[in-house]
Amino acid sequence: MRKIMIKVVLAVLGIGAGYTFMPPVWLLIGLSNHIWFNNFAVNILIGLAVMHIVSIFVTEPLERLIKRLENNLAQQNPYVIISTSLSVVVGLMIAALISTLVSHSQVFLLNTVIPIVLMVIFGYLGYFVGRNHLDFFKKLMSSRRQRTEKKVEDLDNASVLERKTGDNFHRLKLLDTNILIDGRIYDLVNTGFIEGTLIVPNFVLYELQYIADSADSIKRVRGRRGLDILNKLRADKKVPVEMYEGDFDDIQEVDSKLIKLAKLLDAVVVTNDYNLNKVSEFQNVEVLNVNALAKALKPRVVPGEKMTVTVIKNGTERQQGVAYLDDGTMIVVEDGRYYLNNPIEVVVTSALQTDAGRMIFAKPVHSTRGIKEKN
Repeated sequence: MRKIMIKVVLAVLGIGAGYTFMPPVWLLIGLSNHIWFNNFAVNILIGLAVMHIVSIFVTEPLERLIKRLENNLAQQNPYVIISTSLSVVVGLMIAALISTLVSHSQVFLLNTVIPIVLMVIFGYLGYFVGRNHLDFFKKLMSSRRQRTEKKVEDLDNASVLERKTGDNFHRLKLLDTNILIDGRIYDLVNTGFIEGTLIVPNFVLYELQYIADSADSIKRVRGRRGLDILNKLRADKKVPVEMYEGDFDDIQEVDSKLIKLAKLLDAVVVTNDYNLNKVSEFQNVEVLNVNALAKALKPRVVPGEKMTVTVIKNGTERQQGVAYLDDGTMIVVEDGRYYLNNPIEVVVTSALQTDAGRMIFAKPVHSTRGIKEKN
């Protein structure tokens, strides 16, 4: 596609060059009066022929140059591209307005050189301002986005609710290789606690493919599991899953590429890798660690822990009693019915996490029953 575009551009330039420069050439060599030479068709055909010869030598270098520019733009933060482009355009417009003051002068320095110098100076100043005042541009775009994200939700009472994305909300979530192999990200997405867009960079996908093709059977199973999880995420469509096509050829480590990409996209990294977590925090990149989430959701009590509770009612099973913690967690006490409405010290035997909440099982510390069962 690049070669076709380059050849089309060169062909158009050839037509223009032939039409413009061939008549003076015919005049110079004394053939301007020969209609078979100096005519529109011959002029553009000569221009096309000359440019075709030129294209043989310049097409490949131009294609490599365009490819490097594409890779460089793909790695740039979109805010940087937009802000610098707008600033350069504004700078050129200012230069053009100033140039109109001297454009009608008969002095070559004033009507030609000065406008070019102004274009270069104000274009560079615009680039400098757009590049070094990115934070202001981000705040401007963020405020505009927040104003456009207002929406009406409650149609029954016509109340208007606003949803504003603050500093703690990250629309883009970067997934690393380990989180896909782990598989818990799929369950987490299905619960609805993950919002925004999940981004899977190409270099993460390539690493998964490399692991899936490994000669080691254990690695091969882990790699295929990661690919399966990724396909399930895209198929379920609970949250958007997109691919990032760019790469960082100057960086070898996948974790380092993830951190750099997170900085460019202002994204957060989702992982369960302890080392990646620490390195990201050191480089001021926010991380959602699934292991930290699992640790935070663990029951506050563990088997073997002792506590004092008051049995307030009988349980569903024979001889069981039911007590509650301050946060409403139910404790099922073995032989608890014999201690009804009495404080008793119990030891936790197990804990169960259900969709309805946590449930703790315990038994009295002392084997002697405080209250005998009535016959």
